[in-house]
Amino acid sequence: MHFNHYGGEAARLAADLVNLTVAPRPDDLEPLLAAHGITRRALTTRQAEEIGTWRRRLAACFGPQDLDRRCAAINALLAESSSRPHISLHDGRPHLHYSAEAADPAAHIRAVTAAGLGYVVCFAGADRLGRCARQGCGLAFVDTSRNGRRVYCSVRCANNDAVARHRGRRQGTRPPPPAHEAR
Repeated sequence: MHFNHYGGEAARLAADLVNLTVAPRPDDLEPLLAAHGITRRALTTRQAEEIGTWRRRLAACFGPQDLDRRCAAINALLAESSSRPHISLHDGRPHLHYSAEAADPAAHIRAVTAAGLGYVVCFAGADRLGRCARQGCGLAFVDTSRNGRRVYCSVRCANNDAVARHRGRRQGTRPPPPAHEAR
């Protein structure tokens, strides 16, 4: 599945922020933001703390849940992060920017990630904002697979879970199947 920059890439940034294991510091966030195409990524300590709080709010949008609940969570993020979207021509082609040009980097990240989650829910499907099904993992991910039925954050987790199920069958104890097999 192909997403536009603000859809998939911004939603993947949201997932990566959720998956941070420590409170983000400006130096830790800069490479992550660069990898997701965020150009204004020099954050102050206070702005990094704001992103730390924001990532906990983003976490509520991932994983299996009722559509109304997921949409309410994303709508709350959109309302809090809303700014004045505008069409930019800075690279010669018209495209939307979801934060005001003068917005500080933390406000920009909030606006972009909220819009990205909204884009995925509206144009790709709410179930594409997943959590890894491997026991003990639970990382957030954006399902970009063609059929939209991914349940693991990575091939590694899928393989590890398959090996655990195989070993469980050989030993006579069967771990529960992942969500996609229980359907």
